[in-house]
Amino acid sequence: MSDRDPQPTFIKRLDAANVPGARTAPAAERNQAVIIETLRGALDQAGIVQGRALEIASGTGQHVVAFAEAFPDIHWQPSDCDMPALESITAWRDHARLGNIAAPLRIDLGEPDWRAGLDAPVDLMVAINLLHISPWEVTQGFLAGAGRLLSETGIAFVYGCFKRDGDWISDSNRAFDANLRGNDTRWGVRDTADVTAEAQRHGLAVRETIAMPANNTVMVFGQNAAHIV
Repeated sequence: MSDRDPQPTFIKRLDAANVPGARTAPAAERNQAVIIETLRGALDQAGIVQGRALEIASGTGQHVVAFAEAFPDIHWQPSDCDMPALESITAWRDHARLGNIAAPLRIDLGEPDWRAGLDAPVDLMVAINLLHISPWEVTQGFLAGAGRLLSETGIAFVYGCFKRDGDWISDSNRAFDANLRGNDTRWGVRDTADVTAEAQRHGLAVRETIAMPANNTVMVFGQNAAHIV
């Protein structure tokens, strides 16, 4: 995180106990400021100042509310495949009363037609802490969707725990992977090399790989110019 003290975002000023139906995740409160700062840099790099964003697996809804406040000229479409999550996203959205958050959609990346009905193109796709707590098919679905949905200048922004080209980065990441696979053998910490290779199969190129606090990583993808017709 930079030495600057980021302005507190909306979610920091809310008490979830006073928002009926809303859930909270402590990690979302801990990491939101540095994620927003990093996302801002990625958007600046891509020249994106306004447009449409699709967040996949919005979870509690804390992040999308913080994103919508931080980037008021971007219209945010949250989503999840879990009904309690959709209810929590709705609760945060209703409480925030921000004009740039759409009602959440049910999206399951494991379904082959999950993109059906979505307005395209989008300028930004976001996934926070998704790829390691889901089967590899979800990573494939996300990248396939990004390849189809992103505008020519759009980016996909992915945050989570990764191996970087075979490097666990820390013993805690290795232990985290073992814990994930103990819960579900289809889950696990993904390697940036594998994700990069899969992205290339869908016409995407890695724009940046950014080291984040607590041994996390951000990967930023964009359309590969060679694949744009």
